[in-house]
Amino acid sequence: MTPDWLPGLSGQWLGSAGTTFLLVGLAEFGDKSQLVCMTLAARNRGLPVLVGAIAAFAVLNLLAVLFGAAVAAWLPEWLVTAAVAVLFAVFGISALRYQEEDEDDDVEEAPGHGIVATTFLLIFLAEFGDKTQLAVAGLGSTGEPTAVWAGATAALAVTSALGVFAGRKLLNRLPLKWIHRVSGIFFLLLAVFAVTRLF
Repeated sequence: MTPDWLPGLSGQWLGSAGTTFLLVGLAEFGDKSQLVCMTLAARNRGLPVLVGAIAAFAVLNLLAVLFGAAVAAWLPEWLVTAAVAVLFAVFGISALRYQEEDEDDDVEEAPGHGIVATTFLLIFLAEFGDKTQLAVAGLGSTGEPTAVWAGATAALAVTSALGVFAGRKLLNRLPLKWIHRVSGIFFLLLAVFAVTRLF
């Protein structure tokens, strides 16, 4: 016996998912979340970064589809923005203070669960109430919610994977010290940008 939800995977469902995938993918390509993935992957293992990013986007998209644009209004915008600024500043300063060990030593990476949690938190705070989440909420109000969620999450998973891939390639071509310097400056710039949104 065919499950009740199976017919929904054709026609309108796939059209809604495909449209969402295309719109969200184009909107997020080169956006800060993809750059965060690239920066973290340049300093850590790629898989935990990707898992954390996809988990964050899955939750964000679920909130957007279920509650719409009102989700972003649950917390004051200034509070979310201030938290993002502090978090980015801490990571930026930490990266700039990195001291490279002996070149013959292997790079010691953070435990996988720590990287997953860090990536999840960074992306969740940075993207909470962002234009992409609001767009997903709007699409969810006019289309099939499960299709919108699936399309948006798949698109963000692809852009995150591209960011992780680029970050790992960059790590193999540049000295680790410079990766940390670049990522530190990047995080500080994001912190400054977040602060400017408070005024």
